[in-house]
Amino acid sequence: MTVDSSTWLEPDPWRSATVATMQIEPFAVEQWMNEYETRCEYNLAETCCDSITLAELLDLGGVGPGYLDRLLSMKLTYGEIEGSDRLRGAIASLFETQSIANTLVTHGTIGANHLVYLTLVSAGDHVVSVVPSYQQHTAIPESLGATVTRVPLREERGWALDLDELAAAVTPSTSLVTLTNPNNPTGALLGREELSAVAATCDKVGAWLLADEVYRGIDQEGSGTTVSAVDLYERAISTGSMSKAFSLAGLRLGWIVGPESLLERVVVHRDYNTISVGMIDDVLAALALENAETILGRNRALVRSNLKTLSNWVDGEDRVSWTRPSGGTITLLRYDGHLLSRDFCVGLVEGPDRVMLTPGSALGMEGHVRIGYANASEALIAGLPLISRYMDGLG
Repeated sequence: MTVDSSTWLEPDPWRSATVATMQIEPFAVEQWMNEYETRCEYNLAETCCDSITLAELLDLGGVGPGYLDRLLSMKLTYGEIEGSDRLRGAIASLFETQSIANTLVTHGTIGANHLVYLTLVSAGDHVVSVVPSYQQHTAIPESLGATVTRVPLREERGWALDLDELAAAVTPSTSLVTLTNPNNPTGALLGREELSAVAATCDKVGAWLLADEVYRGIDQEGSGTTVSAVDLYERAISTGSMSKAFSLAGLRLGWIVGPESLLERVVVHRDYNTISVGMIDDVLAALALENAETILGRNRALVRSNLKTLSNWVDGEDRVSWTRPSGGTITLLRYDGHLLSRDFCVGLVEGPDRVMLTPGSALGMEGHVRIGYANASEALIAGLPLISRYMDGLG
């Protein structure tokens, strides 16, 4: 059969429009991290609790090196496609009312969030996003053709969410409301009462609520674990991972927790970009989550001690101001001076001391820098005075 190339090469207007809709803006934070995190001496941009070794995981999990022997006979197939029952049960145990049927394993929280957006958002939809936030929560829905209304956390309110402002932004056409809790990058925290109010706002219009809870479990007060949105509202979705609170970013393993009917829809998209996670990652993540309180106890002690170090430095550094964070591993610092935040951070990380922070411009928060305080205490103790010395040199 002869093919008329003039026909099949002719531009397709519908396809061109579709491709244009799918364009997405560069991920500013990830580009910054990729550029400098392996080149710095003191990484105060780190967002994960100080990472643990495999040996430390086995110790915290109460098992010895012999535990690894069972892996030697493991045939490395795709494994259980949606995650092993053991792992999904361990994930469900992090919540008040969830079960294996409500959990789905993903490639990190970043994969979990992306799958939720692919499932729930279409061109013409209305999404409300609390900002500042992880860039996924605005860029992905916009790339899918949705209109995104941003509800800002305001510095003059101590980064507290204005529930009335959120309610005003949600309309009968709103299909999804999204937030990070604890908030990235401010460290602000929504408790049970506030989350219930957000859920009530969503419920009035039948909107879904996506709560990116990757920093959940390492709050500064009380038990350290705030209630999850998914335990408060029938159309809520929680995403999380092994990275931030559990010190195991190298497993690249996360989850979606939500209604079973939603997960059935998510799996349709997941089949195209995930299939399954690594079998060894599944086993190690299950071990960690079966000992979640031990690992979280270690990391709560770390973030609470390190935040005291950071707080003492801020109190003594009159060129820096902040609102003390309530949860997570990161917060924003406002700094004095004329430099744009990227210039400030480039000068710091490329200078002789090579201290890395994250420029606020990468988060839509010019005039600020984001600092992480969950890395090894030694790095924070050494790095903070070097920031002061750098500012001395700026005049």
